[in-house]
Amino acid sequence: MTARRTLRSAAAMMVVAASVLLLGATATPPPIPDDPSDPTRASEYWLDGARIREAWQTTRGKGVTIAVIDTGIGKVPEVFGDAVVGGTDVSGAGTPDGRTPLGAIDGNHGSWVASLAAGRGAADGTGMIGVAPEANLLSISVGFGAAAAVPFTEQVAKGMRWAVDNGADIINLSFTTNTLDWDESWDDAFLYAFEHDVVVVVAAGNRGSGTNIIGAPATIPGVLTVGGVDQTGTASVEASTQGITIGISAPSEGLIGVSADGKVEHWRGTSGAAPIVAGVAALIRSAHPDIKAIDVINRIIKTAIPVPDAVKPQDPLYGYGLVDAAAAISVNIPPVSANPMGDLAEWVRYFRRAESEPQPVPSMTPVAVPPLPAADAPSEAASPLLPSADSLRYGTLPLIALTVPGILVALGVTAAARRIRSARVSVRQIPDSEE
Repeated sequence: MTARRTLRSAAAMMVVAASVLLLGATATPPPIPDDPSDPTRASEYWLDGARIREAWQTTRGKGVTIAVIDTGIGKVPEVFGDAVVGGTDVSGAGTPDGRTPLGAIDGNHGSWVASLAAGRGAADGTGMIGVAPEANLLSISVGFGAAAAVPFTEQVAKGMRWAVDNGADIINLSFTTNTLDWDESWDDAFLYAFEHDVVVVVAAGNRGSGTNIIGAPATIPGVLTVGGVDQTGTASVEASTQGITIGISAPSEGLIGVSADGKVEHWRGTSGAAPIVAGVAALIRSAHPDIKAIDVINRIIKTAIPVPDAVKPQDPLYGYGLVDAAAAISVNIPPVSANPMGDLAEWVRYFRRAESEPQPVPSMTPVAVPPLPAADAPSEAASPLLPSADSLRYGTLPLIALTVPGILVALGVTAAARRIRSARVSVRQIPDSEE
C-alpha cells in the first residue's frame, strides 16, 4: 500500500468512525443538498443517467484528490471555494497557484472541466454540482498554442509529475494532440503516474474540432480513454471521435460548466465526458480507500452499461459501454493483476528498443604483413619515336623469333618448287633421236 492510499484509508476510517458515534452503526451519509427541480441542477441529466445520485448514497468523493491539468481553475468561491487545495503553473505564462485562466479562447476550459468533476454546488442544493462534490482539486495550468512560453509536451510532462508529487489520486487530461504518437518525455511522465498508483483519465477528442480518430495522450497504454455520447446514449457524431483505445463512454453533449467568472455555460465534447468519469473514479476510491488504480479502471469498464449492437468486448465508439457510477461502487469485482487498458512499460520496452545499449564490438588481433619489394627504378625518358626496352622485349623480339623461321621455310619451299619445275622442262626438250 502506498503512502497516499494509507492516508486516504485512515481519513476514510475516521469519517466512518465519527458517523457511527453520532448516528449509530447503520449510519449513512447525510443527504447532500440537491434540488432536482432547480433548472440548472435539472439540466445535469447525467446525474441520473449515469446513476451518480444513487452513488451519492454511499460516497461523494471525500478524501480523494483530482488533478486537472488544463487552462487553470478560476476562483469562483461558491463552486470551488474549498475544493482547490493546491496548484501550479507549468506554462511559464500563468500565476504560481495555477488559478489564472490561460488563453483568450480556451481560458474557461479548465473551470468547466473542474466544475463537472468536483463542483460544490450551492448550499441550498441549487446551481451546478460536480460528480464528486466532496473531492479535492489540484489546478495545474497549461497554455495551448500562443498562451505558452514552454513547449506543450514539456508542460504536460512537468504537470504530470507535479500532480503525482502533490497527492493526486486521479489526473484528468481533457485535450488531444491529434496525432497517434507522443513525445518520448511522456513515457517517463505517465509511467511515473502509473508507478505511483494514479488513475489517468483522458478525453478521446471530437470530430467537430477536426479529430477524426483519437490522438495522444488517449493512445498511451494504461490511460482510461473516454468517448462521448448524447442524451440518448448514442455515440456523438460531432462531440466525440472513435478509436480502439476507448475504454468507457460518458455524456459529451448538452453539458454545462461554470466559467472562471462564475457563469454557467453550455458546452459539449469529450473534454466534459472525461471529468465525469474522473469524478466516478473519485467516488470509487473514496468508497474503497485501499483500491489500486488498475482496479478502479477495471471496475469502471466491467460495470459499464452495455450498448446494443456495439462490438464486444470493446467497441471503437463506446469502449466497454456507458459509465455506471452506482454499479462501479457497489458490484463485487475481484482485483486484477494488470491494467486492462494496457501496459506502458511493456510498450516502451518493445517500441523504444532501438535505443537499447549498442552491442560490443569484437576485438581483432592484427596480422603482420611482410613489406613489399622495392619498386623498379624509373627508366630515363626516351624519344617517343624509338621503341622502349619493354616493347622490344615483349613485342619486337618475340615477333622476329616467330617471323624469321616462317620466312626461311617459305623461301625454301619456293626454291624447291622452282627446281622441280626446271627439271620437268628439261625432260620435255630432249630430241627423239637421242633416245
